[in-house]
Amino acid sequence: MSEVFVLYDGFSTMCAKDEMVANCSCTLVTGGHNIIVDTMTAWDSEKILRALQNYGIAPSSISYVVSTHGHSDHIGNNNLFLQAKHIVGFSVSFRDKYYMHPFDKGEKFIVNDSVEILPTPGHTLSDVTVLVRTKNSESIAITGDLFENMEDIGNPNIWLEAGSEDPVQQMKNRSKIADLADWIVPGHGPKFKVTEQIRKSLREQSGDTCSMKKG
Repeated sequence: MSEVFVLYDGFSTMCAKDEMVANCSCTLVTGGHNIIVDTMTAWDSEKILRALQNYGIAPSSISYVVSTHGHSDHIGNNNLFLQAKHIVGFSVSFRDKYYMHPFDKGEKFIVNDSVEILPTPGHTLSDVTVLVRTKNSESIAITGDLFENMEDIGNPNIWLEAGSEDPVQQMKNRSKIADLADWIVPGHGPKFKVTEQIRKSLREQSGDTCSMKKG
């Protein structure tokens, strides 16, 4: 089974009307394959290399790089990992070869017995979530900006104002992932435990959003 290590917690803070400070969570998955999820900004390469060194992992031993979507704070250091297969949103590639995987038809990508990548569009139309089953029999969802942070559950304006290409799909996928996961690593905040109250709240929000669309 796999283990999940959050190398850096993401964050996002508005500094002024037209300026913000932000970076994404960066997460390492070990086990059957070494996987790094979301590689932060292009100015963070030394931070990532130092963090990996703490776990005794060289960039050449990373098998998969997963960018939950293609925004600049999630792909900045993908080129540190040249031996890895890259999955950026719905795009799967190695060097100049691209592999057609039907994420757009709702099909997940199986990495191994404990790691799968699910299509979870909303924030962008090609967002993905990495779902990991750990040796402790827990499921951890590394979601990128499907969830900005734990606070956006009680205040949906947080994720809506962060940008959503399809709010209805995003709300449905937020509820879907919460039903599957024991823990969530969001795009711009610390990992948090998924409680039954969180699941209930997201189901209710998803129902309200769908009703609004029909109306």
